[in-house]
Amino acid sequence: MYLSICCCFLLWAPALTLKNLNYSVPEEQGAGTVIGNIGKDARLQPGLPPAERGGGGGGGGGGGGRSKSGSYRVLENSAPHLLDVDADSGLLYTKQRIDRESLCRHNAKCQLSLEVFANDKEICMIKVEIQDINDNAPSFPSDQIEMDISENAAPGTRFPLTSAHDPDAGENGLRTYLLTRDDHGLFALDVKSRGDGTKFPELVIQKALDREQQNHHTLVLTALDGGEPPRSATVQINVKVIDSNDNSPVFEAPSYLVELPENAPLGTVVIDLNATDADEGPNGEVLYSFSSYVPDRVRELFSIDPKTGLIRVKGNLDYEENGMLEIDVQARDLGPNPIPAHCKVTVKLIDRNDNAPSIGFVSVRQGALSEAAPPGTVIALVRVTDRDSGKNGQLQCRVLGGGGTGGGGGLGGPGGSVPFKLEENYDNFYTVVTDRPLDRETQDEYNVTIVARDGGSPPLNSTKSFAVKILDENDNPPRFTKGLYVLQVHENNIPGEYLGSVLAQDPDLGQNGTVSYSILPSHIGDVSIYTYVSVNPTNGAIYALRSFNYEQTKAFEFKVLAKDSGAPAHLESNATVRVTVLDVNDNAPVIVLPTLQNDTAELQVPRNAGLGYLVSTVRALDSDFGESGRLTYEIVDGNDDHLFEIDPSSGEIRTLHPFWEDVTPVVELVVKVTDHGKPTLSAVAKLIIRSVSGSLPEGVPRVNGEQHHWDMSLPLIVTLSTISIILLAAMITIAVKCKRENKEIRTYNCRIAEYSHPQLGGGKGKKKKINKNDIMLVQSEVEERNAMNVMNVVSSPSLATSPMYFDYQTRLPLSSPRSEVMYLKPASNNLTVPQGHAGCHTSFTGQGTNASETPATRMSIIQ
Repeated sequence: MYLSICCCFLLWAPALTLKNLNYSVPEEQGAGTVIGNIGKDARLQPGLPPAERGGGGGGGGGGGGRSKSGSYRVLENSAPHLLDVDADSGLLYTKQRIDRESLCRHNAKCQLSLEVFANDKEICMIKVEIQDINDNAPSFPSDQIEMDISENAAPGTRFPLTSAHDPDAGENGLRTYLLTRDDHGLFALDVKSRGDGTKFPELVIQKALDREQQNHHTLVLTALDGGEPPRSATVQINVKVIDSNDNSPVFEAPSYLVELPENAPLGTVVIDLNATDADEGPNGEVLYSFSSYVPDRVRELFSIDPKTGLIRVKGNLDYEENGMLEIDVQARDLGPNPIPAHCKVTVKLIDRNDNAPSIGFVSVRQGALSEAAPPGTVIALVRVTDRDSGKNGQLQCRVLGGGGTGGGGGLGGPGGSVPFKLEENYDNFYTVVTDRPLDRETQDEYNVTIVARDGGSPPLNSTKSFAVKILDENDNPPRFTKGLYVLQVHENNIPGEYLGSVLAQDPDLGQNGTVSYSILPSHIGDVSIYTYVSVNPTNGAIYALRSFNYEQTKAFEFKVLAKDSGAPAHLESNATVRVTVLDVNDNAPVIVLPTLQNDTAELQVPRNAGLGYLVSTVRALDSDFGESGRLTYEIVDGNDDHLFEIDPSSGEIRTLHPFWEDVTPVVELVVKVTDHGKPTLSAVAKLIIRSVSGSLPEGVPRVNGEQHHWDMSLPLIVTLSTISIILLAAMITIAVKCKRENKEIRTYNCRIAEYSHPQLGGGKGKKKKINKNDIMLVQSEVEERNAMNVMNVVSSPSLATSPMYFDYQTRLPLSSPRSEVMYLKPASNNLTVPQGHAGCHTSFTGQGTNASETPATRMSIIQ
């Protein structure tokens, strides 16, 4: 067995090569004969196990459509009943006895072809030549040949003889003919060759025949092949010498060449032959016919008119089947003993573009393609062929894409915007590869169509499609619809109230697109943001965790994080949320000047004070802001005679009548202070204005002019400064004691007792100054006040038998600046100071402050 291997390595894709293998095997070999080992001869690398290899789409022809689980898969087989490849070992073997003569008939070269896909990454183009052996002898159609030759036949006249047939080819085929038993040398044999290489004999007259001397000659024609040893066949030629006419028909030329397009319509005229005979009558009437040795295929394709010699197309002409045909025509007259004339008509077929390109998918990627696949990733292996030749067989291929985005480019130029292209490799093989990065969010599936067009006129097109699904990757982070979300909430809201929502969108699928929300750690002051708001991790809804106070917190910001659940790593982004607390008119005005007792103050004005005398200035404070904190003063009652007026902005009360005391010596005015919030809140105070003769009693503040206002405020300022210093010293002392006795940090509310009961002194006595020995500290009553840096302060029992207690209302820290204002509210009189109040652990019991007490019962002190 002869083995010749020619390997041609061409890089057609990042991991795919194309190799050519040539084998030869003699005919008549039995089934199971091993021709070659593809893996060894092509030096292939070992493939992956079957479970780790992906399937591929089939090509055309033979066993190309079968799917095997081994390393070797036959894509195309020209003779699947004769040859096959073992899927695991790669052995090429015969399936049955191969008879070259029945397989290839008259072809000089008998070759079978296979295409094998090895290890899912290499294609082997295999060609197996079937070698001929001399197993057939030449044979003639019959045992005898009967010939009638006129005695007038001139020397050199030729008579074609029936050819022998030898199925073998090449050296084993028919080689020559021999003529024997010619005792007188009257005949000779001339062996000629046709255009296809076959040989045929012609009997040539060497000398003039004389029927009177011998009217019958017996010759033996022997056909020999070229085998070792040669084989032969014989036929007996019986020549009968006939007395014939003197002239034979004569063609205008011994041979003719005609060009005819393939697929010419039936009945198309090929050629109109003309042969002439000088004889007259029946001896000059010519009949045309095909020679006896014309092949049957020629007789199927053409017809000849026996009287006119007109040759027409009878069958379908196919250039791809046979591009050149030879027709042997003879003409004989109707006279006795005719001598036929012969000519050869060669029909050359002109190729027409009658075959559309053929597209076959050798392998198509199975499953979805990741959108993260890099450019150049192989999607499919395609083979495109065209049976036409020349320009009609020149192909242009390109990629068209479905799904609404256009087509891709190939050899024929760009076809659109799909991310695929064609790359030509070898022997009409193309690879479909990605042309640029993929984006599933833009398009999740492509209908890829391969378009092949030949160069004929007009050109013919073929298309074939396959679908490519794109697999999602986590390549998109969640994106918020806004970079800044502004939420508003009114103060005094209910904890758990819905504030608003944030929204982040992720175009990825599944877990890659599932967004969860969380709040990034931050602080508002020293307090964690997690005590202010919370976010629903699923829908981004934001809820308040506490009740907000506009006077403490007007606005705050925090960041919300949105992240997906993608793998192996999630993607995230964040947005800022600004919560604005809207002010609510929740604080009523508090009158701080003049000093009120049970919402009442008594003012004394000297007689004859005159018109426009400043009686007093009403001052009120409102903790709200904006319109809710803007105050307006008015007299709502007691001023029927219009003796006084009050400035609505400053609260100054002045006389409108120079002799008001003559009208009434005592006037009770009801002054109302109203803010501008919605709804409005107000405070009311009763001012009793008395006229007095002479100067004001000692201790009564003078209200007329700046001097009076200064005389009233200065003692109060000095007193409060002294109290502040005493309180600071007391706080430091108590803090040191508490640190020693208890590690825990305790906070206190401040209660201040002032010895200013209206019963003592009748309102006219001089106020008693509070010394530091008159102050003691006790533990806070209310647990919820522990968070504030305040203390409880009560007056010492030594100040009076019925001391008065006051409680902070504003929770100002002890370190507040001096410009801030504290409000003291009288506590219940049944509070008792325990005797054993040493240290900071001593507590007192008593009824708490009544929540329904009106602002008129509060006492204010400017600090």
